[in-house]
Amino acid sequence: MTDITTDRVIIVGAGIGALYAALKFAPRPVVVISPDPLGQGASSAWAQGGVAAAMDVADSPESHAADTVKAGAGMVAPDVADLVTREARAYILDLTTMGTPFDRTKGGDYVLSREAAHSFARVVRVKGDQAGSEIMAALIERVRETPSIQVLEGVIAVGLGVADARVTGVAVQDASEGGSDTVTVHGPAVLLAGGGSGGLYALTTNPPRIRGQVIGMAARAGALIADAEFVQFHPTAMDVGADPAPLATEALRGEGATLINKHGVRFMQAIHPDAELAPRDVVARAIFAEVQAGNRPMLDTRAALGERITELFPAVVDYCLSNGIDPTQDPIPVAPAAHYHMGGIDTDTQGRASLDGLWVCGEASSTGLHGANRLASNGLLEALVYARICADGIAGILPAVDDAAPLDIRFANAGMSASSVAVQELRQVMTRHVGVVRDRAGLIRALQTIAALEADHADDPTFRNMCATATLIAASALIREESRGAHERSDFPETANGQGERSRMHLSDALVIRGQACKEIS
Repeated sequence: MTDITTDRVIIVGAGIGALYAALKFAPRPVVVISPDPLGQGASSAWAQGGVAAAMDVADSPESHAADTVKAGAGMVAPDVADLVTREARAYILDLTTMGTPFDRTKGGDYVLSREAAHSFARVVRVKGDQAGSEIMAALIERVRETPSIQVLEGVIAVGLGVADARVTGVAVQDASEGGSDTVTVHGPAVLLAGGGSGGLYALTTNPPRIRGQVIGMAARAGALIADAEFVQFHPTAMDVGADPAPLATEALRGEGATLINKHGVRFMQAIHPDAELAPRDVVARAIFAEVQAGNRPMLDTRAALGERITELFPAVVDYCLSNGIDPTQDPIPVAPAAHYHMGGIDTDTQGRASLDGLWVCGEASSTGLHGANRLASNGLLEALVYARICADGIAGILPAVDDAAPLDIRFANAGMSASSVAVQELRQVMTRHVGVVRDRAGLIRALQTIAALEADHADDPTFRNMCATATLIAASALIREESRGAHERSDFPETANGQGERSRMHLSDALVIRGQACKEIS
């Protein structure tokens, strides 16, 4: 193992949160750790819906905050909702200045879409369904021209260096398969912005590398994890056998697309007064029930959009056509897929984790904004807001640095990594037992399987990070004996009275629960 020391702030991840933070640090030197070439491996680039913000004069941040709190099923921190929604407009304007080509009307106003559980059309989009990729493209261009930002592509973070309960650096490896030589980069501060956990599930909309590694390595270092049981399943992933599953953006339903089953029945009208625009957890469970009943749920855009879908949602159309579906003529088969992790590394309103020297922004964090059920298109907004908060906070406590030598990291050897069979087995057990609907027996079996898989691959830190996050999700789901938001327990179908209580857990606590589960006879 090699140790390197730098004056650069270390940013783990390469999505919108990471890149926006890197730009906000300028001219302070930073290094961005990216497993893939910029723009290729981040969930941000795949986001179709857009950024939620009260841009219409008839709308307001207060209304946006109220919708956020309502959707979160009693688990949202109101002060965080107020903070994030109050600043939303400023971030849209800033991204516009950076070159993001948001959709505009002929009069120059932003085109606004309505998505589920929003009381107003307030989702700012780009080319219909390409917000994530277009925002990323604008940020990447700015990052490439900013001298203070060094990007290390093809490098993956596998652990945190900790001394006296303070994070001192990041352990990294070659991101290619089999890379095992570890280099620890020590820096003045670490910002984790490395995505969520959707890829821990066999059916997911997330890029292949987004499998809970960042949350897991923070947990293994001793960071407190919050709300781990709350995983959001996007209702309308395309059920076409692809991994990851292409996404049929919620904006389609905002434009009037309907959900039908193979019998042509619109099933959402009998389930919720908002029908297709009900909160995501409600729609996901309804679609899941149709899947379980063999009723082949589908998203029908024909009447609402017709040929206009080609112009308004080109990415969706491309996905459909590549899978033999013409959405102007045929409904799109859909199923719920792991999409967004509301839980993550517990942070305060300044983005600080429980370990000194560690800040977190984006999906890897749990700020209290999303509660038990994220309001649509609040994810990119939260990443932007907390990226700046973290950058300002870190810069405010560190001595000024005008320059720092670029890092030159060389890896000496390759080694064994967890087999793809083990990763797929982990993903299958998460989908089967820790998915849309859960129960005690399934969660016990999940914890037993995760323990066995981790024991078989104890020498692979990346796989151990995945198993740590999977353990936290399953253990937190086991002890929450109620159904709330995205967490549905078939053996505890009712929601407990009153406001929900956020769960907070260290990995050591989750391992005790896992150990107890392993003693049970399955």
